[in-house]
Amino acid sequence: MDTILVTGANGFVGKALCELLVDNGMLVKAAVRSDVSKLDDRIDYISVGEIDGETDWQAALANVDVIVHLAARVHVMNETASDPLNEFRRINTVGSNKLARDAAMSGVKRFIYLSTIKVNGEETHTIPFSEQVNNVPTDPYGLSKWEAENNLRQISAETKMEVVIIRPPLVYGPGVKGNFNTLLKLVAKGVPLPLAGVENQRSLVSLGNLVDLIRECIVNPGAAGETFLVSDGHDLSTAGLISVIASEMGKSPRLIPVPLWLLNIFAAILGKKMVARRLLASLQVDVSKAQEILGWSAPYSVEHEIAKTVDWYRGRK
Repeated sequence: MDTILVTGANGFVGKALCELLVDNGMLVKAAVRSDVSKLDDRIDYISVGEIDGETDWQAALANVDVIVHLAARVHVMNETASDPLNEFRRINTVGSNKLARDAAMSGVKRFIYLSTIKVNGEETHTIPFSEQVNNVPTDPYGLSKWEAENNLRQISAETKMEVVIIRPPLVYGPGVKGNFNTLLKLVAKGVPLPLAGVENQRSLVSLGNLVDLIRECIVNPGAAGETFLVSDGHDLSTAGLISVIASEMGKSPRLIPVPLWLLNIFAAILGKKMVARRLLASLQVDVSKAQEILGWSAPYSVEHEIAKTVDWYRGRK
């Protein structure tokens, strides 16, 4: 039986993935920064410290067949680093490169890398994103992930280690933070939102659907050397998403029609142009490649997963 090493195992995606893998009878090592408390006695937790170009992976890599590399410096809303790009590169690019080269030398068979749809870009217009990247990303987070992807492909070409890359859009589910959590709070409080006129389309992926694709990429031989986009397979407008959340909360969505041009002006005045972009612009992904190569489609519906997220939100109140 293969042993799977999961980095970032204490994170939002990592916890759910480790639970799914052990539930499926897999042997799991969980690499965490410092907390090696036994969250699940079926999992072997290993502290590796800071992940960068100096990380010592020797103990973690012993007898490992597959790596799922989730640990990363993620998008930071309130940036404090004096050089954000350098900080993203230190962890996401250089750190991933160090792990991959050490893994290849240790005989790891497959390296699965959780990247981001930001590698493709920030928004779509008429054609959904595919696995092909037409422009170098300009966002520091997306650029660091794109550079890491290129390094991994080079390492794979030089060694026998298979590399699989997954680029998710916004991930939601129990434990979600950031903008999605803010949206849950606003809808729960009945705050009127000026988004009734927003007719964009955005792809999302639930935590349950994302970890299921990762599991498939661990076991499916066809995943070797491939890059996959992932989503729930049912895109929603921002207004539509709010309506589904409100419905699951037993509330009526309080949506007010305001012209998009006016929303964009207010956002610019308030210095929230990027927040407005995420709410108002479209970002769609084409998931047909995963369906064709892996025979994979999202096992859970958007409604099911939003209901699960709402139940979690209510339960912590």
